[in-house]
Amino acid sequence: MSEQRKSQFATVNPYTGETVEEFSAMEGKDVDAVLETADRAAQAWRKRPIAERAAVVARAAELMRERKEQLAQTITLEMGKLISEARGEVDLAASILDYYAENGPEFAAAEPLKVGEGEAYLLSEPLGVLLGVMPWNFPLYQVVRFAGPNLVLGNTVLVKHAGICPRSALALEKLFRDAEAPDGVYVNLFVGHDEIQRIIDSPVVRGVSLTGSEGAGAKVAERAGRNMKPSLLELGGSDVFIVLDRENLDRTIGAAVAGRMANTGQSCVASKRFIVLDDVYDDFVEGMRRKFASLEPGDPADESTTVGPLSSEQAAADLADQIRETVEQGAELVIGGHRIDRPGAFVEPTILTGVEPGMRAYAEELFGPAAVIYRVADEDEAIALANDSQYGLGGSVFCADPERGRRVAERVETGMVWVNHPTSTQPDLPFGGIKRSGYGRELSALGMREFVNRKLVRVLPPDAPLRGIAG
Repeated sequence: MSEQRKSQFATVNPYTGETVEEFSAMEGKDVDAVLETADRAAQAWRKRPIAERAAVVARAAELMRERKEQLAQTITLEMGKLISEARGEVDLAASILDYYAENGPEFAAAEPLKVGEGEAYLLSEPLGVLLGVMPWNFPLYQVVRFAGPNLVLGNTVLVKHAGICPRSALALEKLFRDAEAPDGVYVNLFVGHDEIQRIIDSPVVRGVSLTGSEGAGAKVAERAGRNMKPSLLELGGSDVFIVLDRENLDRTIGAAVAGRMANTGQSCVASKRFIVLDDVYDDFVEGMRRKFASLEPGDPADESTTVGPLSSEQAAADLADQIRETVEQGAELVIGGHRIDRPGAFVEPTILTGVEPGMRAYAEELFGPAAVIYRVADEDEAIALANDSQYGLGGSVFCADPERGRRVAERVETGMVWVNHPTSTQPDLPFGGIKRSGYGRELSALGMREFVNRKLVRVLPPDAPLRGIAG
């Protein structure tokens, strides 16, 4: 195994296990040079009119759509996403760039404040150079929801992408360069963990955003805090999917399968814990079992495939271990539970029932095609079980009565709850969690308020009386 592969900067096809291309890590003086360039770029970029910055982001959206098929095929090659879903990710990412190009100038406009004398207003000023540490499961979407609003605002971004999708990382860097982002405004970094810590320490970097694991998030947050720098974390999730009645049960089961199996289950906001009232439980389990049994594994680049590989051999092995140990601890395996006997990082679509506290699947996030279904007696028990989790990212509630759904949603302890739809995302809705799922919000107007100086300007007439001063 080469040094590049040890650094995890390699395109490895999870469908075949073939190493397609490897990339060298950047370190030392090369990183220092990038930081210097980014610092110079930040000083110039913030001075450009916001309309010009928005135009660069809008052009990036246009190029993304023009390169849709190429980008989608790269995503599918590197992390095994079904090709139809990869195309959908390109569309979503482009829509986020469009959203901030169109609405960002309004979000960043000066905000007048009501005062008795003179005037006061808030300015939204960029902080400068930001570091984004990005995951592999959505190689475009999760980068642009960080980069888009901040580039319009006037920040510049250094992006450390996941080691298994270097081609996606390079394609994004080229896209912004072709959109005429100046040198140093959007920079891809192939750096290891030690260099990330050093970059956070640099006075050039003014804030850090990470989407990834709890362990990585804790390290980044600790380092940022030590340096008195703001951070944003979007970490794991174990989203609930609460079923309160049998109205539209076929639709609910279809939504459950879609919520669990999108991106082969490799989404922080995938539906993972299905909490079903007693009188619906048996029919719901059987309906999901039939749907899971009909899924066809295969080449993710083939339009007919309905189950792709996981992102890597390690990811598949880890999920299989979680399932096996949970069954050994006493859970019931309704369907699946094993590696699929074929080349590639495949795991059978799996349903577990009878999962109880102390079992691995009760507390841990299952990042792949594995669902846990719980039977509860009533609404209160459903909410108590939903909230018995270290995670708090998203969730969903399904029932015929929207008022009942709203009432239950307001009692679920997460950052987001959808009623009668699996947790999803769109540019104009805030995205983020609580508890061990992280903190901060991306997307919507809030996406421009994480790495910003909300500076007060207070103007009084020269003869205004002096008041007491406190601080």
